[in-house]
Amino acid sequence: VHAAPADAAPADAETAEETASSSTRLQARTRSSRGRSATRSTRGRATDAVRTTRRPLGGVSEETRRAITEGPPRRMMVTVGEERTQIAVLEERILVEHYVTRREDVSYVGNIYLGRVQNVLPGMEAAFIDIGKGRNGVLYAGEVNYDEADLEGELPRIEQTLKPGQSVLVQVTKDPMGTKGARLTQHLSIAGRYCVLAPGEDMLGISRKLTDDERERLRKILKGLKSEGYGLIVRTAAEGATREQLEADVARLGRIWDQVSARAEQAKPLEAVYEEPGLVIRVIRDVFGSEYSQLTVDSEELASQVRTYLGDVSPEFVDKVSVHTGEDNIFDAYEITNQIRRALERKVWLKSGGYLIVEKTEAMWVIDVNTGKFVGERNLEETVLRNNIEAATEIARQLRLRDMGGIIVIDFVDMLVPANRDEVLKRFRRELARDKTKSRVMEISKLGLVQMTRKNVSQGLQESFTTRCDVCEGRGARIVESIV
Repeated sequence: VHAAPADAAPADAETAEETASSSTRLQARTRSSRGRSATRSTRGRATDAVRTTRRPLGGVSEETRRAITEGPPRRMMVTVGEERTQIAVLEERILVEHYVTRREDVSYVGNIYLGRVQNVLPGMEAAFIDIGKGRNGVLYAGEVNYDEADLEGELPRIEQTLKPGQSVLVQVTKDPMGTKGARLTQHLSIAGRYCVLAPGEDMLGISRKLTDDERERLRKILKGLKSEGYGLIVRTAAEGATREQLEADVARLGRIWDQVSARAEQAKPLEAVYEEPGLVIRVIRDVFGSEYSQLTVDSEELASQVRTYLGDVSPEFVDKVSVHTGEDNIFDAYEITNQIRRALERKVWLKSGGYLIVEKTEAMWVIDVNTGKFVGERNLEETVLRNNIEAATEIARQLRLRDMGGIIVIDFVDMLVPANRDEVLKRFRRELARDKTKSRVMEISKLGLVQMTRKNVSQGLQESFTTRCDVCEGRGARIVESIV
């Protein structure tokens, strides 16, 4: 479940050069110290961003490209109910991604506000910014735009740049979760269909999920379209796009930014100067592409809105839009509802008879792999290998479906042969290539554990469809009345 796709504005999670990715405190401090130079030039900051994320060999391997583009045909199903708007992505008839927003829920990711600095904490290298949404948002030092501070010859610090009561333009990169406020950045960006415009930057980034040849083709086109005063990030959706389509997208983004700039000059503190479109248009903009064979919605009104949007940005996809006319709800007709219910369970059965146990703690997600009923044929090592490979494929799907974010630890069944561990990890990474959300996977440890992180932008499936138990207070067990 996603309140917004993870590669939406303000940063495209698929790109090699990112401008506004969410960060932990440590990452923010790292970026802050890396970017602290006497000149603090825009070009220097863009170069730092490239250096931290660029792959040595540029584009993806042919094997990874096939994993991304040559999987089962995808279909997108959209239903608008009284309480929720939901979007399901199917590969054949299997649910692999789910997006939802409730009427009472609002996602702020990508929105730009004229915020007011409430407090600056030098010891935390962070500032708390009021954006008019109740809890203050947090702006870490690594997300501060030091170019505006005019601190020539100094190593800039956040307390020198921001003062309580000061008005600042900030963009939300992560929604409030639990007791934590929204995550903010001053490195603003506006997402389009094919490109992301980054005002004040001076770089050209190309999605690393494209082949080297396609990246070079797009780079040549965009060099002729890019102007001074902003950077451009080319998204995966730009694969095969013509010069005319890219030019129109960049021009549209330029007009939007001009409007944002004008509003910012007239805005009062705590006002929004830019808001992302609604869930349906946002997901179509960021996710729907040539690998989709169908986009089915449950109302003529919504179909008209979608066709109008696609007609402006991707006319070749308009014919893929259809309206569900059956008596059953579209999610029931395609057995999506039952798949969502199963995805909320802690046990996930594998076809072979093995199973996963998926649990969330305050600190991380934990996935335990078990052979279960699977006994294999030849020997134990082969049985474990086959079970783990099947589990790796299913875990990659569960990550997308449940929208797990943060730290994730996977306990595969122990393998004795190093080559088998490598094979399982290779399969897992290949399956993750289809995931648009940024992730990082470590090597399998001697204990058979895989540690990974996956970008956490908004509430996942569990948060969207479950409530805290009043009896056990979320522990999953009741404390006995008598200890003695």
